[in-house]
Amino acid sequence: MESSLSQQLRGFRARLLRRYDHGPFVSCLSGLYGCRWRRHERKQLGDCCCNKLEGASFVFLVVAFCLTLVFLYFWGQAKNDYNDFDWFSFGHLGFWFPWSVVLLVISAVFFTYISFVMLLAVCLLSEGQKLYLHWSHKIVIAVSLIFSGVATAVLSDLWSKEWKTLLLSFQITAPYLHVGGVLLMTSLAWPLALHFFRMRSRVRRGLIMGVYVTLLCALYVVPLGLYSPCIKEEGSLGPPPDLIGHRGAPMLAPENTLMSFEKAVEVGSDGLETDVTISWDGVPFLMHDHNLQRTTNIHEVFPNHTNTIAAMFTWTELESLNAGAWFLSQDPFGTVGSLGAEDRQLAGSQSICSLLDFLQLAAQRDKLVIFDLYRPPRGHPYRDAWIQRTLEVIHNESSIHSSQVLWLPSHLRSLVQEFDPDLQQTSSSQLPLEELQSNSIIRLNLHYSSMSAELISEYAAVNISTNLYVISQPWLFSLAWCSGAQSVTTNAPQLLRPIRSPLFLMTPAQYNLMWILTDLLSFIVIFIILFFHWWRERGLACSDSKILMENGTYRQMKTEMSDIWSVSSGNSQPERMPSLATVTEH
Repeated sequence: MESSLSQQLRGFRARLLRRYDHGPFVSCLSGLYGCRWRRHERKQLGDCCCNKLEGASFVFLVVAFCLTLVFLYFWGQAKNDYNDFDWFSFGHLGFWFPWSVVLLVISAVFFTYISFVMLLAVCLLSEGQKLYLHWSHKIVIAVSLIFSGVATAVLSDLWSKEWKTLLLSFQITAPYLHVGGVLLMTSLAWPLALHFFRMRSRVRRGLIMGVYVTLLCALYVVPLGLYSPCIKEEGSLGPPPDLIGHRGAPMLAPENTLMSFEKAVEVGSDGLETDVTISWDGVPFLMHDHNLQRTTNIHEVFPNHTNTIAAMFTWTELESLNAGAWFLSQDPFGTVGSLGAEDRQLAGSQSICSLLDFLQLAAQRDKLVIFDLYRPPRGHPYRDAWIQRTLEVIHNESSIHSSQVLWLPSHLRSLVQEFDPDLQQTSSSQLPLEELQSNSIIRLNLHYSSMSAELISEYAAVNISTNLYVISQPWLFSLAWCSGAQSVTTNAPQLLRPIRSPLFLMTPAQYNLMWILTDLLSFIVIFIILFFHWWRERGLACSDSKILMENGTYRQMKTEMSDIWSVSSGNSQPERMPSLATVTEH
């Protein structure tokens, strides 16, 4: 029994020490990586994995992988603001196109391609093969580098606030990025150990292992510097933020139309947000843009006034415009296909909504309202009476209660406060607490990029609520919830309302357990891999030396026997010749 077990162990050890040659697999890898379908060259013991040129190409590949990964992550997290980016492009180019999705698709294609080539390189290294990157791969890698670099530079210049979104995303994704980074470094331990124990240069071995261990240790301790408001003790999470429909529910209906606000109410919005300007004849109406080109058919009705400021039209002229057909044709959020036939017909027939109709809807449904109020241009009849005219509609024409109105305009705030103290004074600036309190501010309306759990807590301590705009992605809503925001303005109330708990919420104990287990398992696996390759290469070296010694002894014995045979043959030949000669002569 013992002899059988020992034989099995010896057989198992022999299989581990055997060098396997996966010919077809390696040929496929070499063909895909370097177009060398019938030629693959295994590096000899102590050789480098590639020459200097191919080494530079591999570094080039690693840089491209990192840069495309960073850009893809950056642009993926910026999805919350894709609609803003597309309309920003519309304002500069004059036509609408989903450039944000195009950028996402291109970056995803480049990253997938680079990742595939990177995987081929790692597999070749794991098989002990030399690297020969084909020139076509080099061209694509160069193009991906240029694309990622230029796109990052342009977006940083035109849309720098998105870097704040990237930093915010780390508060949610950092614990999981840490796990992914540790898994990646752990998977690289196999090809690294394979080449490390076959290198003869101690300097090169020390450099490679030093870089690897430094990066690995940095990853292990990164969680010490991580912060996430979604890592909370049980019972410390506050209520979910109220939802305020940004221009209604613009994914379900044309923005700033009565249908859009009705849809926002239907899906559970707690408040409604809009933008107000005043017509030439003094009727406040809802319009975000300064002209009517984007959201109406003005190019058909008034083709010579497409760039005219919206406030310069009379209400009769504004009522004659269609404010819904653009939504069906341009499909800004890609949601038109999900609408029923009745909703599509209703959306296509929408007109510009007045402030009065908007306030009446909010009053009937008992909803909060908040709006930006645009001052008319110079020469407008209501240039200096815009605040007064808006207050007249609120108090004299609509049935809404003043406490439902979050008053955002800062112009003549003190006079407005005296005129109607029931209005909820709201500020869009992060002013000192003393100044906010002196202006009777009870709510802040801030861009989500300024989100801070600490600041929100400080404001809440003096009874100042915080509203964050515009938040439409579940991860951002979860972060705002964990940070303690009292309300958020959103394009997607229908997506955020069903969320019952923040995404990625965990207790400190759960996070510490995830962190420690990840690092511990990684360390154990890497130690086993390094030990295995050390033991295997040591065993292979001993086996090769033994075979070499046996072959050398055999050749030496063969040579000596050949020499003896030659000498004996040489000595016997003269003795035989005379007898033959003698026999021949007779």
